[in-house]
Amino acid sequence: MLHPVILCGGSGTRLWPLSRECHPKQFVDLGNGRTLFKDTIRRASRLSGAQPPIVVCNESHRFLVGASLFECGSSGALLLEPTPRNTAPAIALAALAALENASSDRDADPLLLVLPSDHLLDDEARFAEAVADAAALAREDRLVTFGIAPTAPETGFGYIQLGESLSHRGFQVARFVEKPSTERAQAMLDAGGHVWNSGMFLFRAALYLRELERHAPAMVAACRAAWNARQIDGRFTRPDAEAFAASPADSIDYALMERTDLAAVRPLDARWSDLGSWEAFFRTGARDESGNVCAGDVLGEDVHGCYLHGTHRLVAAIGVSDLAVVETKDAVLVSPLDRVQDIKQLVARLQKDGRPEAKFNSVVDRPWGQYESLISGPRFQVKRIVVNPGAMLSLQMHYHRAEHWVVVQGTAEVTNGDSVRLFTEDQSTYIPLGTMHRLRNPGTVPLVIIEIQSGSYLGEDDIVRVEDVYGRKEK
Repeated sequence: MLHPVILCGGSGTRLWPLSRECHPKQFVDLGNGRTLFKDTIRRASRLSGAQPPIVVCNESHRFLVGASLFECGSSGALLLEPTPRNTAPAIALAALAALENASSDRDADPLLLVLPSDHLLDDEARFAEAVADAAALAREDRLVTFGIAPTAPETGFGYIQLGESLSHRGFQVARFVEKPSTERAQAMLDAGGHVWNSGMFLFRAALYLRELERHAPAMVAACRAAWNARQIDGRFTRPDAEAFAASPADSIDYALMERTDLAAVRPLDARWSDLGSWEAFFRTGARDESGNVCAGDVLGEDVHGCYLHGTHRLVAAIGVSDLAVVETKDAVLVSPLDRVQDIKQLVARLQKDGRPEAKFNSVVDRPWGQYESLISGPRFQVKRIVVNPGAMLSLQMHYHRAEHWVVVQGTAEVTNGDSVRLFTEDQSTYIPLGTMHRLRNPGTVPLVIIEIQSGSYLGEDDIVRVEDVYGRKEK
């Protein structure tokens, strides 16, 4: 049996302003509800013998992950990293989880297929063939990585030099090559025998832990301690935070793959990208007759070689070339395509200044649904709130604001102090400052309300939760 392990970290900086800290790129809607995370789940589920995935994510993304799994019809296990420690410890947690749940002697050392959650990979038939070959190599005690056949002297990826050939269309790893200069990348392309490092792996769980213990014993000790002291919260598994924080932070490449003598690579000739920048979206997108890649409502006049992306309004450009222009409701990015890697510096400035544009989209996901700020000013704010069928907000109160709710779709069950009443479309209610209240959707269609807030302070941290079915204590 094959156990997909989906690594779902990420800070959401490289594709700002479309992705944010609380909504990184793997959850960005690419059209018709499609996301890279859902693509990864579905791609893994179609593999022969694939079990429900083990998803390793952080606390703030747990409900996004859960909702996506539900939409994909997948059960899956969710491991919540207490703090980011890079890929090697995250995979160690997944290996411990897989071994804990091994159902028989035959599966006593389960195969793990480790996949990043935010990659584009189109040729699923070739991917399935490569996974089958890698599984056979893994059963021969190999730690297998997948190498993408290069199509250009790409400087944004690491490379792997192929060594001696192995069975099942595999090769020994001769060496890993850091992200090269253009000249060195071209030389490797000309020489042949080099592939892009995809960040995908396949190996047995116990073998991974044994080899990692040889080369990074402190990491394995910390992960075992965190796993042994884990807590189960519904569908979420929380390793012990203090023990996990003691683990060294390192990638699987540096901690293990560059050190072990069991590393193998199975080349994969498929259209692939880690979509790590807007330049990558430009490179992999469909271009018009002027060489532009456009998404959304875009109008160009004498525009060449640009990536233009609109989400909420018309994006119009005249007489420009080699630019990335990305528009969202609350921010617009304009950058030369060859400078988009510097976006992280801009996001760092936003974070330093405490600006919400670094962390949140205009639409903010919550476990019960989502909300969107429509307009705000001194002492007032208007939001559109969507509550999923059967979901409810926490029982809460505010010290600094009152709220007026207008139902525009569905049925709302409103707790307002000691009163519990149903409100339907075109009806409204007022929640005075300091009053305990709750909103629930008892219906079968999404509940949509308009919330008008008024008061001296309207921040999201002015929430006192008394009861919450999602186990939240923070805002």
